[in-house]
Amino acid sequence: MFLIDPVYFLFAVPGLILAMIAQGMVKSAYHQAQQRQSRRGITGEETARAILRAAGIDDVGVEPSHGFLSDHYHPLQKKLRLSPTNFNETHLGAVGIAAHEVGHALQHRYGYAPMYLRSFLVPVCSAGTVVSEIALIGGLFLGGTLGKTLLLVAIFAFAALTLFTLVTLPVEFNASRRAIRVLEEQQLVDPDEMPVVRKVLRAAALTYVAAAINAILMLLYVIMRYNSRD
Repeated sequence: MFLIDPVYFLFAVPGLILAMIAQGMVKSAYHQAQQRQSRRGITGEETARAILRAAGIDDVGVEPSHGFLSDHYHPLQKKLRLSPTNFNETHLGAVGIAAHEVGHALQHRYGYAPMYLRSFLVPVCSAGTVVSEIALIGGLFLGGTLGKTLLLVAIFAFAALTLFTLVTLPVEFNASRRAIRVLEEQQLVDPDEMPVVRKVLRAAALTYVAAAINAILMLLYVIMRYNSRD
């Protein structure tokens, strides 16, 4: 049973530690950015609307969401949602994250292929999350052909999850690059403010790196268990 399998922890713990470190870095960088108010005095909402307007995008709505750092862009609904502090406040964290989310809207507008691939994989990922756990537990509990078949199913499910996390990396990195470029081009942030914005975006990117590493490790664990069966 993988819940008490020492080998499982050898694969799971490093990913968990990386995720905790990444989350800690995000909170630290964001907290520091909250202490720096934008010299332009613009909120996250105003930042997003300014960038969208400059890009000629008039069909994307900007609205508040709920929860801490719940910021996201929904390509099907064409909605850019910012968490309350980023929507209403004028600190550099709000400006940087709003610009990052607009980066996704720009990807959508200009047909950035990895973003479309990630959107296509979202339902696959959702199904894979459920199937992978059920198949893994069943495969480890059951012996014989059925157990090995379930482990094979788990391998495909974890592979789909891994693919999703890997595709997410260029999407997020590209959105951050677009955000930094547009903030500089439109002079929404002064040069001496950019290091604070970059630090927030780099820390956020690390959470996606940690997720990808964790997915790879879990895939390797399931493959190892599959190969260990007679």
